[in-house]
Parts: sequence; C-alpha cells; structure tokens
Amino acid sequence: MLVPLALLVLGGLVSAMAPRVLTRAHWPAREPVLALWVWQCAVATVLLCCVLAMALSAAAAWAAVRGHVFAPAPHGVMEAYALTAYGSWAAPLAILLASGAVWTAAMLTREVRRARARRRHRRADLLVRSPRLPGEERGGERLVVLEGERPEAWLLRAGAEPQLVITTAALRRLKGSQLDAVLAHEQGHARARHDWLLHCASALAYGFPQVPVFAAFRDQVHHLVELAADDSASRRFGRLTTALALVELNEDSGVFGPCPSSLSHLPGRVDRLLAPAPRLTVPQRLRLTAAAALVPVVPVLVTFVPGLSALSG
Repeated sequence: MLVPLALLVLGGLVSAMAPRVLTRAHWPAREPVLALWVWQCAVATVLLCCVLAMALSAAAAWAAVRGHVFAPAPHGVMEAYALTAYGSWAAPLAILLASGAVWTAAMLTREVRRARARRRHRRADLLVRSPRLPGEERGGERLVVLEGERPEAWLLRAGAEPQLVITTAALRRLKGSQLDAVLAHEQGHARARHDWLLHCASALAYGFPQVPVFAAFRDQVHHLVELAADDSASRRFGRLTTALALVELNEDSGVFGPCPSSLSHLPGRVDRLLAPAPRLTVPQRLRLTAAAALVPVVPVLVTFVPGLSALSG
C-alpha cells in the first residue's frame, strides 16, 4: 500500500478505537494524570499521521517539495517510495491535508484569543469590584476577596503570579484547611498548564467535530484535569478536607440534589475523594506510560520503512 494511504488508515483506526478503549476503561479515574498522557499520545498520533501523509503527498505532487523532503536522504531512498506511482490524487490530498493544518492553527488561534478576552474581562471586573489603593503593587497579592453572596473561587492570571479570587460567601463556608485545599486545587491547574490543554482540545473538537478522538478528548479532558487538581490538593491537605471544600463551594448550585444540574460530575468527584479506588501499581503505570509513548512512534516507522529497506538492501 502507498505510504500516505497507510498513514491515513492508521490515523483513522486510532481516531476510532482510542475513544472506545479509553472511555470504557475503569483506570482513568484512578490515574487522571496518566489518562491525560494517554489521550495526548492518541491525539498526537492522529495529527502525526496527517502531517506525514501531507509531506509525502506533497513530495509526490511537486518536485520543489520533493527536493526539500528528501534532501538529507542518501541516494536511492527517494526511489524506494515510488512517488511517481501515487497518481493524480497526490496533489488534491496534499492540499486537503494542508488546509486541515491551516484550519487547526486558525481554531487554536481563535481559542487563545477568546481565552485572553475572557481573562481581560475578568481582570477589568476585578478592578471594578476590588480597586487598587494608591501605592498598591499590581498583582502583588495571592488572594483577593470579593463581596459576594454566592460561594465562588477561581484562579486569575493577573501577572507573573496567579491570584486566587474568592467571595466572602465562600470564606464563610470554608473552614480550617478547606481554603488552602481550594488554593492548592487551583494551583494544581496552573502548574500543569491545564488551560493550554483545554484550549488545544477545544480547538481540535470545534475545528473537526466529526473526528471521534478529538470530540472525546475535549469531553474527557475537562473531567480529567479536575480529577488531577483534586488529587494535587488532597495530597497536601487530605481527601476529606478537599471533598468538604468541594461540597461547601457547590452545595447551593443544585449538583447534590435529586435533580442535578450540568455540573453533576461533582458528586462523583466527592465520592472518589471519600472512597478512593486503589491506584495502579508502579509497574502497571510504567507499562501504560511506555505503551502510550510508543503509539506515536508507529506512524514514524510506517513512514520510514521504505527508506530503511532501501538502505539495508
């Protein structure tokens, strides 16, 4: 089979099978960080298949591209790919895949711009609700308290150091180390750069809604980053404290009643903290990490098989 077609078939298989396998597995809730890694490897594999197929198709269609793609290759490698056998479909396929790459970049740019606009709006709203006093340093405080009747807390990037913004209603509810647990939860998001992961997942899902792995990645990543941040907070302040903080912040939002709202995943997060399932063993985690890391290597091997065969022959 021609290498670009083989790559596209491989990408299609990964795109279709990865969501089925990962959403049916029981271990991701026990190991959210590892699950995020596996999801990223699956998505990277699909994208890599498309990029490599685009490069080979463009090389088959245009001599100028062919010279750049095979410039560092030894003599005889290019002939092993039989580029002249690709036919007239090579150029349309290359253009189609290149258009997909441009569209992906456009979706990611749109997502980043929207996030920056939301951040600017929140900073402006914060300045209105909590104006700085004369001589007060910009972004010098790690905790900002706002008057509010709803218990809310969120992380705001107002400078080099992220700030935790919390309402007075939340302060009245949170007791003991619960406030520290909330701060640790939000800092866990910041340290792991979960915002960038969410931007990429949203951009791919909005740009290609018919691709199963992208839509599933967006849906799962929102839940997994919260589980990972819960674990980050519970390691420092305990599972009970973190669970109680979640309950106190969201008790009035209707998520724990008989008719839960769209945030109904919160009861599952609390149950997970109060009755945690045993983690995977270290060998199991190492095997899953290694297996996921090897998946993106497969399209690279498929791409280089003809060239390696020519060199060995």
